Amino acid sequence: MALLGVIGGLGPLATAYFMELITVMTDAEKDQQHLKMVIYSDPEIPDRTDYILGKSDKSPLPGFASAGMALQSLGCDVLAIPCITAHCFHEQIEAASGVETLHAIRDTALLLKQAGIKKAGLMATDGTVQSRVFQNELEKNGIEVVLPSESAQKDVMALIYRDIKCGRAPDMDAFFRVKSELSANGAQAVLLGCTELSLIKRSNDTGKCILDVMEVLARSAILKCGKPLRPEYEQLI
Repeated sequence: MALLGVIGGLGPLATAYFMELITVMTDAEKDQQHLKMVIYSDPEIPDRTDYILGKSDKSPLPGFASAGMALQSLGCDVLAIPCITAHCFHEQIEAASGVETLHAIRDTALLLKQAGIKKAGLMATDGTVQSRVFQNELEKNGIEVVLPSESAQKDVMALIYRDIKCGRAPDMDAFFRVKSELSANGAQAVLLGCTELSLIKRSNDTGKCILDVMEVLARSAILKCGKPLRPEYEQLI
């Protein structure tokens, strides 16, 4: 079976949850049936959103490259990065490591297409939104992306940076304001396009028509490494 390498620490709690997701979603009855993985956690990698938006000149790429090469040297066959904004650097990370790197956003687009979704709302960091990494992949598959208004996007960023990254309880009123706005603007599904938002779904009832992109990444990692999914995770939406 393939050895999974995880570039983690972005943030640390999201990495821990990613490992939990892989464990829960794998159809296994004993320890020996779970997939093998190596986690390289480097929380010192500079903030991806600040760099994308030009608020910082500290590139995360050297940290990504160092982590990827370390995992390659340990024999990892495939890499996963439980940080959605990091997917803006996907090609560079894959080239630096020389290891196939999963692309959660492409896989999300395929799942949405298979489900017949034509319009999807996006909750993600400012950096992810402005990079258009979601818009580009979804539009290739005939899916229109609905973005939050300026005030709703501020709510999303507060949920990520003020609440989850700081270890605080999320403002669920703000979460549902954003979700309701996206749905009112025609979104058939709302994407949790940041791993901190995934942590909200882990501990709270986020309602129907939500697709967690970190669950998509965990699903892809399990299948790529040759392990079976539990039946309830065959369809994520």
